[in-house]
Amino acid sequence: MQEYHKLVRDRIPDIIRAEGKQCRTRPLRAEEIQEALRTKCMEEWQEYLRADDGQASLEELADVIEVIYALARTHGYSPEDLEGCRADKAARRGGFERMVFLIDAEP
Repeated sequence: MQEYHKLVRDRIPDIIRAEGKQCRTRPLRAEEIQEALRTKCMEEWQEYLRADDGQASLEELADVIEVIYALARTHGYSPEDLEGCRADKAARRGGFERMVFLIDAEP
């Protein structure tokens, strides 16, 4: 069997078994969850960086968002809380619509 030792989406073991293959899983202990999600976030981000077309990029960004939502939940926040925080910060400091590149500023 190929070893993975990583967090996967909830239905992945079912999909593997539906293909007639075997897999072993275990639930994460509470103290493992944030670290597993942080590792997964970096994995998904790296996959986004390697994506070579628009559709692949979109799918990898969706994976990143899914992991970020799960991370927010580990801190006691919902996806809606996260979106509210994002919107509030965008209202106060702006977003990235104009793609402003800061060269320098006085200290």
